[in-house]
Amino acid sequence: MKSRTRAQFERLVLKVAKAERKERIRESIAVKSRVVDQIKELLKQYRVLAIMAVDRAPAAESRRIYGRLSEYGVVKLYKNSLVLRALRDLGAKNVDRVSEYLTGSNIFMFTNMNPFKLAKVVEEFVEYRYAKPGDTLDFDVELSPGPTGVKPGPSMSLFGKLKIPTQVREGVIWIAKETKVLKRGDAISPELSSLMRRLGVRVVPVRIQLKAVYEDGHIYLPKDLKIDFEAVKKDLVSAISMSRLLAVELAIPVPEVVPDLLTKAYRASVELAAAIGYVTPEIAQNLLMKALAQAIAVAQAISGRVDLGVGVGVEKREERREEEKKEVEEEREKEAEEELAEGIASLFG
Repeated sequence: MKSRTRAQFERLVLKVAKAERKERIRESIAVKSRVVDQIKELLKQYRVLAIMAVDRAPAAESRRIYGRLSEYGVVKLYKNSLVLRALRDLGAKNVDRVSEYLTGSNIFMFTNMNPFKLAKVVEEFVEYRYAKPGDTLDFDVELSPGPTGVKPGPSMSLFGKLKIPTQVREGVIWIAKETKVLKRGDAISPELSSLMRRLGVRVVPVRIQLKAVYEDGHIYLPKDLKIDFEAVKKDLVSAISMSRLLAVELAIPVPEVVPDLLTKAYRASVELAAAIGYVTPEIAQNLLMKALAQAIAVAQAISGRVDLGVGVGVEKREERREEEKKEVEEEREKEAEEELAEGIASLFG
């Protein structure tokens, strides 16, 4: 090939390569633009954006958690830069603060759930993975009695090394009785890790790390969303009780306290009528009892100094009981004497 022809060919190849590169760039820009539009639509549809880290959780367990979270919204894996671009295109508030949490690999959840409830749901969603040598747990691990599905052979020595009593039944190894194989805080040994994997026992909890929740310009961190619901419930009940008492005291006629207000008004009217001596059928008995009590109190106060012409019952209860007892005994003696007299009279006809 002549040098001139060769130069023309090389220039043509470079031109084609450059055109292809530009085409790939344009296609990449178009794809990113479509993704940004998708994110913007989700941000318009849902008011809450949750940012969750994915670089610390095992992939299989994480995917199961994402599937469960999808019941409450849309869970997507996006590039941080595209999410940030979508927020800026929409003119979202406080975007610079959001960018502080757009580091590393993240999963984004779009939802209309209350941020506090969302944090509680994320915390409660737990999957379990197989234990690795060196893992520690904050609880004991026990193996229940029954078939293991493992055939007799080299595995028998593994059970023996871990001091797990076994039997061979129906062609498989059975655990003879419930056995504690790990104490809380102890490191998992390679032998125990291997055995639990063979038995299909997953014991290490896996949770998703919630980094931040964004809602209408406000950013909530996990520490802001952690609530003692029992304490809040107790405080709410106390607040309702106090507000009810206050409403009754101030006579605010809301439906919840109207029955209490009517009861209070009725009692106050009865007390007022009794105090001024206003007689009505409802309080006539109360007035008479009050008048009697006052009269007895006055009589007791002046007894012995003024002759009222009437007897005033001021005896002590014990003295009254003695008098009643004496009267009963005298009555019995009188009846006995009468019976004796009648007997003597019958003797002499």
